[in-house]
Amino acid sequence: MAVKAGIHFSDLPHLDQVHDATASLSVYATRLPTGVDVSNVRKGLPKFTVVGHRGHGMNILQSTDKRMKTFKENSILSFNKAADHPLDFIEFDVQVTKDDTPIIFHDNFIISEENGIVVEKRVTDLTLDEFFSYGPQRATDEVGKSLLRKSNGKIVRWDVEIDDHSCTLAEAFEKVNPCLGFNIELKFDDYVVYEQEYLIHVLQVILKVVYENAQERPVLFSSFQPDVALLMKKLQHQYPVYFLTNGGNETYDDVRMNSLEEAKNLAILGGLDGVVSEVKGIFRNPSVVREIKESNLSLLTYGKLNNVPEAVHVQYLMGVEGVIVDLVEEITSAVAGLKPGLEGGVQGKEKTDKIELSFLLNLISQVIQH
Repeated sequence: MAVKAGIHFSDLPHLDQVHDATASLSVYATRLPTGVDVSNVRKGLPKFTVVGHRGHGMNILQSTDKRMKTFKENSILSFNKAADHPLDFIEFDVQVTKDDTPIIFHDNFIISEENGIVVEKRVTDLTLDEFFSYGPQRATDEVGKSLLRKSNGKIVRWDVEIDDHSCTLAEAFEKVNPCLGFNIELKFDDYVVYEQEYLIHVLQVILKVVYENAQERPVLFSSFQPDVALLMKKLQHQYPVYFLTNGGNETYDDVRMNSLEEAKNLAILGGLDGVVSEVKGIFRNPSVVREIKESNLSLLTYGKLNNVPEAVHVQYLMGVEGVIVDLVEEITSAVAGLKPGLEGGVQGKEKTDKIELSFLLNLISQVIQH
């Protein structure tokens, strides 16, 4: 896609289609009865949010941990298995097919084997029918094209214990347990420069599905692509928008993507609702947590360390508002143990005192080294 000059918001049409009734929702828990007054949700719910990564957890196909390949990630099955645990949201990746259908899939390319040759195709270059032709099929008597994946630099079969077919965003709204909110990551290739017109079109296609199907289900948007996050906030005001950042773990041509500090500045200048950082970025620069909160921004984290209960506990004590996790059963159980101290006071202090300083120092030291 061709390089385009910077986005000028004054040139954009006003596309808000609904009233700003849930702008204060942020990312707080969602297990609410139908018809609840969501404008006041934030006041009466837990202050620490747990989000299921790609549903019940991402697939790491070469992992020796069977929990990382139990359910097919980003599937209806995985989403509803996640709902068996006291999660607040599930996170998943949305892209738009060539024929304008928002689908849920993480990777930029879909990989298969055709006549003994490994073939990669960009997901957004496929029609919906072409996309659905890969992997498990809806009809039990049909066999789809093989589905492979890159894992640690190798091409491996995408084998999980319990598989499921791919799905659209609309299907997720229809079939996923309504107790779960949706954290919709707007997925774009980090190494492609997109035209403004294309971005607007894709976001409008996604918004149409959300507006038609969300009903009372809480929704928030997030993206690693700075212009996408800014545009989504400009195009609508009903749902929170967060900027995703690697927190300085990788370097990109776009400097806005290269640090937690840059992420904070982008969120402030763009009127975004929060930042989602790779957890190592938080541990490397803990002072930014306070700066982000003082800027009236929400802060979530993601990353492998969020599957370690002690690391999650430390973040809670630091003031992080929530974590995106793969081991949903283990982390939701650990977080449940934190809830008696959520209101602060003596209980909160006692819990803080029980965290050994040696563990904190050791954890941060290890993180900085990797």
